[in-house]
Amino acid sequence: MRFISFYQGQTEESGLVFADKMIPLASLNNTFDWNLSTHLDGIFKNNQFYVLKSLIQENLTSISQMNMTSLTNIKVAPLYRHPSKIWGIGLNYRDHAADLDEKTPSFIPASFMKADTTIIGHGDQIRLPSMAEKTTGEAELGIIFGKHCRNVPQNEWIDVIAGFTCIIDMTAESILRKNPRYLTVSKNFDSFFSFGPVLITPEEIPDIFTTKVATVINGKIHAENSINNMTFPPDFLVAFHSKVMTFLPGDIISTGTPRAVILKQGDIVECKITGFNALSNPVFQE
Repeated sequence: MRFISFYQGQTEESGLVFADKMIPLASLNNTFDWNLSTHLDGIFKNNQFYVLKSLIQENLTSISQMNMTSLTNIKVAPLYRHPSKIWGIGLNYRDHAADLDEKTPSFIPASFMKADTTIIGHGDQIRLPSMAEKTTGEAELGIIFGKHCRNVPQNEWIDVIAGFTCIIDMTAESILRKNPRYLTVSKNFDSFFSFGPVLITPEEIPDIFTTKVATVINGKIHAENSINNMTFPPDFLVAFHSKVMTFLPGDIISTGTPRAVILKQGDIVECKITGFNALSNPVFQE
């Protein structure tokens, strides 16, 4: 299954995607007399994701015959606004470690956290802060949790995952280079975390480990690499970080980039992942 969020007037709603079309969750509620949230924020907050999946599966034939809206006719919104936490993973590919003249971590992931105020969606502006001389963009695979969980065994990691998505993470690199302790500041400017446009459930992806992630700038691939080449792959990241703290539905791990690209006014930066709808954002200098 694939889910997307969109603007309905001044509000944001979520929908179920069929190829290049979409049906709002509100329409499913009305048609089948479901009493579920109509936005992924509410779906996760109310622990309804797996209920929603089950109901869709039970009624899939009828749903597929309903009137749908073309994805080209909606304004895409961020998938949701309020995960309880966003973990980012730094230097998870050796190529990106070389960008920053750093060694690839070998024992514990180079993890950091981001605030939900950094969130934007597909098509929204990335705003380069005036206090940073250099800002980079990094395409990444995002892992989205579907369950409240703690101490997840590595071989059971997929059981707690709602799905995957594209992410473009930003770093005020000129600030970070002054002192590695400035990592939190360099990662948390407004607009520094784009994700979407779709959430794809695990059964839609034959093998996430062979999936390729590409950072694309102005239509050209800047760097591309396979999940297989991560130092700390998704199953390890889920198991490791669940030993650190409890995860809640909607929480995110951004798994690291094959390579960062310097952003400047007027650029279009994209995250392209095999089998995913591409995530794209224009760049604006404040």
